[in-house]
Amino acid sequence: MNRRRADAALAVNTLIWGSTFTVVKVALRDISPVLFLALRFTLAALALGSFGLIGWRGIFAGRRAILPGILTGVLLFAGFLFQTLGLQYTTAPKSAFLTGLTSILVPLLAALVYQNKPQLGDVLGLLVATAGLGLMTLESPIGSVGKGDWLTLLCAVAFAGHIVSLGHFSSKVSFEVLSVAQVGTAAALALSLFWWIEPIRVAWHPAVIYAILITGLLATALTFTVQAWAQRHTTATRTALIYMLEPVFAWLIAYWALGEGLAGRAAVGAGLILAGVVVVEVKPMHTWLHPLSSGVPREDYNNATGGRAEE
Repeated sequence: MNRRRADAALAVNTLIWGSTFTVVKVALRDISPVLFLALRFTLAALALGSFGLIGWRGIFAGRRAILPGILTGVLLFAGFLFQTLGLQYTTAPKSAFLTGLTSILVPLLAALVYQNKPQLGDVLGLLVATAGLGLMTLESPIGSVGKGDWLTLLCAVAFAGHIVSLGHFSSKVSFEVLSVAQVGTAAALALSLFWWIEPIRVAWHPAVIYAILITGLLATALTFTVQAWAQRHTTATRTALIYMLEPVFAWLIAYWALGEGLAGRAAVGAGLILAGVVVVEVKPMHTWLHPLSSGVPREDYNNATGGRAEE
């Protein structure tokens, strides 16, 4: 039951991120990207502190989460930074697809670092969803790989590292302290870099202010706290797969708000992403995808899934 709730919470995160895509895109016309990240993460850090998520006693009691929080915060900010820098040298569709490769990198990284082997059904779902992501985002073959593409690949590696490390630590330390530490670290890094990494520009139009408020409070403070809690009850691989729903939600919201429909190719891609999630969540091939049905000892199965498969 906890796993279902965690997966549902992650899907809500993805809905929030998908709904803010247009808001951020409009705001970046009037504010430099890294400054926007600095304001977004700073507002989120201040909100988590002022809303009383944890007090000083909570920080002391959960002090073991501070170093993991710093690590996940560095990875989180690195992902956003490399994505922002890469987008200056590559196309938006290629950036979306290459960032989406995070989902493929997560099980590979988890297996390499923590020996957490994903289930066959999870891998199948990831492959189907990745094919759908390609149909949704790529209008032509990837072709040559340029500077922006390499930067965006680094973004995917950083985001994969964030998901894997958060999944590893969230079940071992206070998720509240972990959330505050990672958001605070990202804010500190953004504030230390924005003034020299790019020309500073900002015009305080309502769109910029609304974007900072929405992304800081909802798409950062709320969502990353939810993620820190949810990954206590679900695997990193499932998290990465659910997060591939973001472009689907973005398209659905664009259709509802702006009347922009999906082209046939993109609609097929959205369907494949949904199918990939269904394969993992419903598991219609449960009898051959579930290791327990093939005689694998329960303790080996729990080790492979991080001990959360039956929650």
